[in-house]
Amino acid sequence: MIRLFSVIYTLASVTLAGSAIVAALTMGMFGTRPIIGAAAIGAIVALPVAWEVTKKLSAI
Repeated sequence: MIRLFSVIYTLASVTLAGSAIVAALTMGMFGTRPIIGAAAIGAIVALPVAWEVTKKLSAI
């Protein structure tokens, strides 16, 4: 289950971090801190998302 979680977390974190960065840039936040912050928030939000997806896929 940890291998599946790792794969799903990798995909989810990249997707959510990228989306958060695009959102930050769209709001006019062009500094380094907002972009790094958005990427970090996306990576943190991806943890519970990946965990829930892993649980649902493991139940199949």
